[in-house]
Amino acid sequence: MLYSWLTPSHFVMLGLQIVFAIAHSGGAALRPWAEKHIGARLYRIGFALVSLPLAVILIIYFFNHRYDGLQLWQVQAVPGIREVVWVLSAISFLFLYPATFNLLEIAAIQKPQVYLFETGIIRITRHPQMVGQIIWCLAHTLWLGTTFTVVTSLGLILHHLFGVWHGDRRLTARYGEAFQLVKQRTSIIPFQAIIDGRQSIKWPEFLRPAYIGVGIFIGLLSWAHPLLLVATSRIQW
Repeated sequence: MLYSWLTPSHFVMLGLQIVFAIAHSGGAALRPWAEKHIGARLYRIGFALVSLPLAVILIIYFFNHRYDGLQLWQVQAVPGIREVVWVLSAISFLFLYPATFNLLEIAAIQKPQVYLFETGIIRITRHPQMVGQIIWCLAHTLWLGTTFTVVTSLGLILHHLFGVWHGDRRLTARYGEAFQLVKQRTSIIPFQAIIDGRQSIKWPEFLRPAYIGVGIFIGLLSWAHPLLLVATSRIQW
């Protein structure tokens, strides 16, 4: 058949992403109401108990089906491609995770709060998680070259682009004029505010535990990546 390469896993992945997007973005939208009625710590625990298992399912399903569908290109044997993919992946994590600076709040040990950050990587882009996800998707799509990876990447990118609008909307509702001033001094597109002269990089701001922790995490992930592939392959979905 003409579309025999369009395996059911393509649609399963899209369905899983839609469920995750509804749970994650919906949970974020409910935050003001939930914190008022059940408290910030209990909300954070509930949000994590919903989001984290769904994220783990997505990761495992992606690992197990990443070569499904049509092989659009094959560049893994091209000299230098492996190094390019690893560098892009490392850069993506630098954008993805420093947005969550306070681990004690993430774990609800301290009271979780919402902040208006305008330092560090936020000077480069107001939505580092979106930028990091796009870089990660580009790197892995380049490396794998399958229609399943393309579908996965498109779903992730669309979710994060929605998150840009959704996040700005929630911060506007919460902070009003204060957030409008932050928007004027920052940009969604990386480095645009710096090029425009609205912002400047202050390198000492990057010397903080969150960035050091991400660097360590990248090193550990590089070492453990083959082990993760083996471990997830034992879970058949």
